[in-house]
Amino acid sequence: MEIAIVGTGYVGLVTGTCLASAGNTVTCVDIDARRIEELKRGVIPIYEPGLADLTRNNVDANRLRFTTNYADAVPGADICFIAVGTPQGDDGSADLQYVLEAARTLAGHMTDFLIVIDKSTVPVGTARMVEDTIRNLTHHEVAVISNPEFLKEGAAVSDFETPNRVVVGYDANGAHGDRVRNTMVELYRPFVGDDRPLVFMNRESAELTKYAANAMLATRISFINEIANLCERVGADIGDVSHGMGLDERIGPFFLRAGLGYGGSCFPKDVRAIMHAAAEAGCTFHIVDAVDRVNEIQKRRLADGVCRRFGSDLSNHTFAVWGLAFKPETDDMREAPSIVTIDRLLSAGATVQVHDPVATQNFMHVAERTWVPETRARIVYAPEPVNAAAGADALLLITEWNIFREPDWNELKQEMRAHVVFDGRNLYDRWKLEEMGFEYFGIGR
Repeated sequence: MEIAIVGTGYVGLVTGTCLASAGNTVTCVDIDARRIEELKRGVIPIYEPGLADLTRNNVDANRLRFTTNYADAVPGADICFIAVGTPQGDDGSADLQYVLEAARTLAGHMTDFLIVIDKSTVPVGTARMVEDTIRNLTHHEVAVISNPEFLKEGAAVSDFETPNRVVVGYDANGAHGDRVRNTMVELYRPFVGDDRPLVFMNRESAELTKYAANAMLATRISFINEIANLCERVGADIGDVSHGMGLDERIGPFFLRAGLGYGGSCFPKDVRAIMHAAAEAGCTFHIVDAVDRVNEIQKRRLADGVCRRFGSDLSNHTFAVWGLAFKPETDDMREAPSIVTIDRLLSAGATVQVHDPVATQNFMHVAERTWVPETRARIVYAPEPVNAAAGADALLLITEWNIFREPDWNELKQEMRAHVVFDGRNLYDRWKLEEMGFEYFGIGR
């Protein structure tokens, strides 16, 4: 198929690259000329395992192209994805200006019937809005469907290539209902099978499915973190509790690991978006509202523990922070617990020595926006994990990158000024560390 994709961010680039790998001809269009030039040179703007090589291979095979000109992408396309940003307002609402601008520009370049796919995460009713916008600006026929993405950062390529389901929302009773369904079956045939279903529903249901799925996963995370906090009070161990829970087939083991809460671009945004949608529809989401509040409190757990151990004035203390990204295998700093933790330490006067395998540059941008130069001067960027620990009063594990899983504790003991470990992901063997002379603080242990 000939496919156009509007937007070369996380979703657009992964979608375009994976569809090109399946033999389609894909043209990605973006108004950011600098990004397009970098993509043409093989420079990938995000860190995602496997994506860079796959993108370059498809460019070399002439299956994947990049342009700033809609006229190079839309005419002759069978399908056009809209994968642009939907920034969130303070009230949780999604800003659809980029989606609707893409729709208006698409309308001006259509030369025939076109299937337009909303791939951006958008509120319920957006597909109908996009369809009306295009129809008001062109005499060509259009069918707009909702095809939400369920990609996990750090595993996006494999998630696209082997999805556990593909959700398609379309107007089955519309003039082009059968054509749309058949086209989507053909498009996703290389990626789905009997055990990975292609699920058809109406557009509103598809749009809500994305929000509802992420809200449920976020709920599990906040729930297990509250149980972890109770474990600390009553002498239970959250590892045992979550394991016992997960063996129940009705519950399962996924998203039941206690830690510092969720971050990134999806869960925080989608939780607040579904609350906003509910409020507009006259509903009150008590559970989801609590999920959001619990998560914000959980991000402060490690810094609270540091202040209990060392006092509220940390001006003569240095802390090592391992991990900055909100999760491993990504450089995404959006809503990362590390920001909350480091902000609290800096506010109390501490010096922080940080290391992350890939997210340091993005953290530097966050630091420039968040803290004044005098405060930023107390952030030390360490080239290796052991350098971050040098002279530190405590080590704080925030992101469970593989590089942090099996450190040389004897070396760390020699490097650190005091031997205290705050394990924000329950990664380490508490008994081993305590036998070696470390003080250990975990989550719910």
